Amino acid sequence: MNTFFNFIIHDLLGQASILIAFIAMLGLILQKKSFGKTVEGTFKTLLGFLVMMAGINIIVETLTFLNQIFTHGFGMTGYITDVAAIAGLANRELGSEVALTLLVIFITNIIIARLTPWKYIFLTGQALLWMATIGAVIGYKAGLTGLPLILTGGIFGGIMAVVMPAIAQPIVRKITESDDVALGHFCTIGYLVQAAVAKVVGKNSKSIEDIELPDGFKFLNDTYLSMAVVMVPMYLIPAVVAGPEYIAPMANGINYLMYAFMQSITFVAGVFVLYAGVRLLLNELVPAFRGIAMKLVPDAKPALDCPVLFPYSPNAVIVGFLSTTVGSIIGMLVFPMFGLAMILPGLLTNFFAGGTAGIFGNAMGGRRGAIIGGVIHGLFITFLPAILIPLLESYGFVGVTFSDSDVISTGLLLGNAFNGNWTFVVLFTAFIIAITYFVHRSINNETKQKELTNETV
Repeated sequence: MNTFFNFIIHDLLGQASILIAFIAMLGLILQKKSFGKTVEGTFKTLLGFLVMMAGINIIVETLTFLNQIFTHGFGMTGYITDVAAIAGLANRELGSEVALTLLVIFITNIIIARLTPWKYIFLTGQALLWMATIGAVIGYKAGLTGLPLILTGGIFGGIMAVVMPAIAQPIVRKITESDDVALGHFCTIGYLVQAAVAKVVGKNSKSIEDIELPDGFKFLNDTYLSMAVVMVPMYLIPAVVAGPEYIAPMANGINYLMYAFMQSITFVAGVFVLYAGVRLLLNELVPAFRGIAMKLVPDAKPALDCPVLFPYSPNAVIVGFLSTTVGSIIGMLVFPMFGLAMILPGLLTNFFAGGTAGIFGNAMGGRRGAIIGGVIHGLFITFLPAILIPLLESYGFVGVTFSDSDVISTGLLLGNAFNGNWTFVVLFTAFIIAITYFVHRSINNETKQKELTNETV
C-alpha cells in the first residue's frame, strides 16, 4: 500500500511531465479517441513538455552563471530567494506532510473546479510543491500536526490554485486572444501589480511588439537576434567586473569573456527550445484537455506554467526581465534603509516572473506599462520576501526566503493569522482584492468601448 501511495505522490503528482501526459491521455480516452490517436497525443504532449523543460533548464543554467558573476562582480551580500533550499530543509522534517499537503491541494483544486464557476486545473507541479511547502511549514511552526496540518495547508493551497488562474484569466485572454489556456504560476499577485501600474501609466502607449526600426536595423525584428543584442552585453559586463580568476574554474580553459559570450548565446538557444516546446505542448494538450472539460470538470481549462505565454509577446519578455531586474536592484539598495533585509536580485525569478509580468504590462499599458510597470514589479517582488524574512527566521530558516509572490503571500497570510495579527491579514487581502478589481474593471471598460465602437462603425 505504501509503495502504491508513494508512486501516486512522487512519481505521478510529483513529476510534472508524467502528470500532464497522464491528463492528456485521460482527456483523449474520455473523447473515445482511437488507440493510435491516444498514444500519439499522449506522447506528443509528453515530448512537448520535456522540450519546454529542456529549454527552461538551459535558461536556468545560463542564468545561474549570470547570477554568480553578477553578485560576485558587484560585491553583493544579502538574502537569496531560494525556494528549493527551503523546500529541502522542510522536507527533512516534514517530508510526508508536504507530500500529503500536495495531494490535498490537487484534490481541493479538482473539487472547486467541479462545483464552482472557476474551472481551472492547476498543472504546474513544482509551483504546487512550493505552495505545499509553505503551507506545511507555517502550519507546523504554528503548532499544527497530523491531519489538521495537512488539511489547513492543502485546502488553502487548493483555493489558491483556483483563485490565482481565475483572477489572471481576463488578462491572459487579452494576451492570447482565446480562452483555451490559463496561467498556472504562483507569481500572479506580482503580475496584477504590474498590470495595474501599466494601466495607470500606459495610456495611448503602443505595444512593445510594434516597434518600428530603421531599415539598417530591420534584422532586429527577429526575436532571437534582438534577444542576443540585449543578452550579450548583459553577460559580458558582469564578466569583466567579476574577472578571469573567478570565472576560470567554470570556463574549463576557455577565455573567460568567450565563455560569458557563449553563455549569453546559449541562453538565446534555450529560449528557442522553450518556444518550440510550448507550441508542441499547446497543440496537443489543449485539444486533449477537452475530454476532461466535457466529462469530469465541464468547461475546465488547463492552468500551465508561465512560459506558455512567452511566444505571444517575446519583446515584452526581455523588457520585463530587464525592468524587473532594475527594480529589484533599486529595492535591494533602498529597502535596507528602512530596516528591511537586503534581498539579492534573483535573476531566475526576474526572467520567468519578470518576463511574464512584462507581457501583462504590455497588454495593459504598452511600452510604458512594460518598462515602468516592470520597475515597480521588481520593487514589489523584492519587498515581499523582505517582510517575510522575520517570520521565516523565527522558524529557523536563515539566509534564504521564498521568491514567488503568491507563495510568499500565502506564508504572510497564514503566518499572521496564526499569530493573531488580523489587521495585516485584512489589509493585505484588501490590497489584493483592490488591484484585482481595478484591473478587471479596466479590461471590462475596454471591452465595452470596443463593442460601442464596433456598433458605431
